[in-house]
Amino acid sequence: MSKQHTSELSEYTEALRKKTTRRRVLKTAALTAAALASGRSLMRAESAGNVSASLKGRINQSIVYWCFEKYWDVERTCQIAKQLGCSSVELVEQKYWPLLKKNGLVCALAASHGFEKGMNNRKYQKMCLEKIRNSIDACAEFGFPNVITFTGFREDIPDDVGLENCVDGYKQIIGYAEKQKVNLCLEMLNSRVKTAMQGHPGYQGDHTDYCMEIVHRVGSARMKLLFDIYHVQIMDGDIISRIREYKDHIGHYHTAGNPGRKELDDQQEINYRPIMEEIAKTGYEGFVGQEFIPTRDPLQGLKEAVNLCDV
Repeated sequence: MSKQHTSELSEYTEALRKKTTRRRVLKTAALTAAALASGRSLMRAESAGNVSASLKGRINQSIVYWCFEKYWDVERTCQIAKQLGCSSVELVEQKYWPLLKKNGLVCALAASHGFEKGMNNRKYQKMCLEKIRNSIDACAEFGFPNVITFTGFREDIPDDVGLENCVDGYKQIIGYAEKQKVNLCLEMLNSRVKTAMQGHPGYQGDHTDYCMEIVHRVGSARMKLLFDIYHVQIMDGDIISRIREYKDHIGHYHTAGNPGRKELDDQQEINYRPIMEEIAKTGYEGFVGQEFIPTRDPLQGLKEAVNLCDV
């Protein structure tokens, strides 16, 4: 090989080496940049509620199934609950309770009778008592804590008569609840909003004090108030003061944004973080059920709500 060819080959080899080295440097830089970008994306996702971190545990959170059943079946909802750090899926049919147990979850609030035909009307009491007893038995068997109950609609029943009827009715079953170590949770609902499932015009127990009077007169540690923050905001307001006043008698909480019973975002008026701080300060050890009706991606809204309430 001539000196000229040798020189040309050396120059070509050196150029190839430099090109290869430059390509390796660029590739390394690109990988480093990608890793940094991925880290920034992950941090943004966590702050936006896209990634579930371990919850603090001061608030036990629950998913209220009826709000999400058109999106997910019970099994998928169980998976999401575990992913988000929630320990309950509530108001689920009893046939699914073994599935909850299998996933290490509870049903924090069991269904019984409906909110239209309730304990305020004596002609419905037999039906209500049978359904409440059935739910108490099931909760006792599975180790679940609470059964929901309602006053029912007025149907021309005066408020004082409805109250007395409720007290008489609950006194027929509260001793059994005590024996089985299960709570009855009386829910206060708003009667102002006319949109279905956002409000319940005609419901008799539409004020916190009215429902609390029933709880007091029944006179049992197993008779509790279901404090639905959304409904209380609409009818009574003064949420934190009411939590302080009734803390010893509250057996369960529900959330939703107002107006519209929608997500717990910055488009609604309830300031949930200080409310959750107050609930935690009271020493409450029960559950807070996320009961908003999704208006956008349900999983994203649920993640945001869970993170917001994790104080």
